[in-house]
Amino acid sequence: MGEKIAKKVDVTNKKAGFEFFFLEKFSAGMVLTGTEIKSIRLNKFSMVDAYCYFDRDELYVKNLNISKYEQGTHYNHDPLRDRKLLLKKKELKKLSNKLTDKGLTVIPTRLFINDGGLAKLDIALAKGKKLYDKRDSIKERDVSRERMRDE
Repeated sequence: MGEKIAKKVDVTNKKAGFEFFFLEKFSAGMVLTGTEIKSIRLNKFSMVDAYCYFDRDELYVKNLNISKYEQGTHYNHDPLRDRKLLLKKKELKKLSNKLTDKGLTVIPTRLFINDGGLAKLDIALAKGKKLYDKRDSIKERDVSRERMRDE
């Protein structure tokens, strides 16, 4: 009982917004084990280097670090295992067709638990930003911050 279970889990991948342009967004379910969902509810995960890839017409997320559950015994999970994402066939086909374009990738942008208690992962079809695009993002952020201070 030492740790407090989060009332609402809703974490965004801020680094992804800085590194990529989001072209299209999807919300996907994840295939998880019991100890993984318990760790997610305790906010013990990281999406920093996570990305998605296709394997035999199925979408997986790689490098989504879900820490081991402390009360888990020999049933505990591997923190960096690849997890299958659940999307409709139409969405999977659309994503796989778009990934053939050069410079596009699929990255996770947000992990949350919906009203039904299921863990969902928002993913985006993304294109990498160039250095000058990142500078523009920093400039826009600084300008909006200054505007908020002045008000």
